[in-house]
Amino acid sequence: MRGLMLRRGGFWMAAAAGAIALAAPIIGQTVMDDEEDVSGGLNIPKDITVFGNKDPNVRTATAIVNGTIITQTDVEQRLALVVAANGGRIADEERERLRLQVLRNLIDETLQIQEATAQKVEVSPEEVQQTYDRVATNFRKSPKEFAAFLHEKGSSEASIKRQIEGEAAWRRVLSRKVEPFVAVSEEEVNAIIARLKASKGANEYHVGEIFLSSTPETMNEASANAERIIDQIRRGASFAAYARQFSEASTAAVGGDLGWVRAEQLPEQLSSVVNQLQAGQISQPVAIPGGYSILLLIDKRQVLGTDPRDASLLLKQITVNFPPGITQAQATPKVEAFAKALEQIKGCGNANEVAASIGAEIVNNDQMKIRDLPPQLQDVMLGLQIGQATPPFGSLRDGIRALILCGRDDPAPTSGPSFEQIQSQIEQERVNRRAQRYLRDLRRDAVIEYR
Repeated sequence: MRGLMLRRGGFWMAAAAGAIALAAPIIGQTVMDDEEDVSGGLNIPKDITVFGNKDPNVRTATAIVNGTIITQTDVEQRLALVVAANGGRIADEERERLRLQVLRNLIDETLQIQEATAQKVEVSPEEVQQTYDRVATNFRKSPKEFAAFLHEKGSSEASIKRQIEGEAAWRRVLSRKVEPFVAVSEEEVNAIIARLKASKGANEYHVGEIFLSSTPETMNEASANAERIIDQIRRGASFAAYARQFSEASTAAVGGDLGWVRAEQLPEQLSSVVNQLQAGQISQPVAIPGGYSILLLIDKRQVLGTDPRDASLLLKQITVNFPPGITQAQATPKVEAFAKALEQIKGCGNANEVAASIGAEIVNNDQMKIRDLPPQLQDVMLGLQIGQATPPFGSLRDGIRALILCGRDDPAPTSGPSFEQIQSQIEQERVNRRAQRYLRDLRRDAVIEYR
């Protein structure tokens, strides 16, 4: 295998269900917004039961939304996208909860498409196809191969195209009915820039959130639901996929990504939690007014500071592969010989010679950033001098390897987000809040019949 063979814990799992997500925020927002009524809006029973034949070939009506039928097949095919996004690692009881959430999401999607039609907003089949083709390209597949992939997973080309249409139509409705009425003054932006400069050097956190609303009567149910979600994520499920399906915060559309925030920007209950998390760690459910929040600390840095993990590295990777079926006892002498050979390396100049002496392969890379390495190697690399090598790492399956640092370009000081970026982010946050209220009004007025 060519290229640096480095594995990081987890990988992008939003898959087809999240392929059209909006860009992540540039500056943070709080999980709870004082202008949002998280307990109102949903006009969907919490205890919906999906009735009908489980055979996806039998199109049984599951819900009728203002006359538009959502079939069991629609639910199952969209559910298949979510399951595929989590690598298929979904327990049966979790699958049932996801099925109910998918139905709720499909109801919202139907309401959004209906509202677009009422506002004479059109999304042409050609536009949908173009987006579908781009999604297929992201999966390194042709449109035909991608359709076969979806069918293999139990979904369909039609299901993801409907999601593409719904998201595009809703964005256009918002651009016509909401965005023209959102304004951000220069004074507001300049005030944020001043606060950023005043906070230079303070810790800043890249946070993911899942917010579950509750009333005093449903707090126990919401807490138990949060615990189940955390358990699934710790078992390997995608945080972003679960945020898109379950979170009731405005960040659900971007996989729960809050962007970079300072602790004081968060509610008091959350600021103390985020200070204690390590990068990649997920919190326990945190009780806040209106429900529970689950936090994921994605990364940490200093405001307007340079992060040494952004340094670009010039590396050589030296690798010794093991034959299939080798035992630990058989591999131990090879590992010891590999470690001894590393001691003979005196910079990158003689790395090829040392590698040849033990039958190792050499791979060069001149674009790796420290933050792109597995967490276990980041601290090691930060302490290396030019010409030094990491300790051996690897496994019986993947072989053993080490990285030799041949050069490092440290990051340039950052000036922070631009005026336009900050202004755009504030506008987007306000649009999101109004969009939530818009959708809640559509739910309240909807005639929904469950079958």
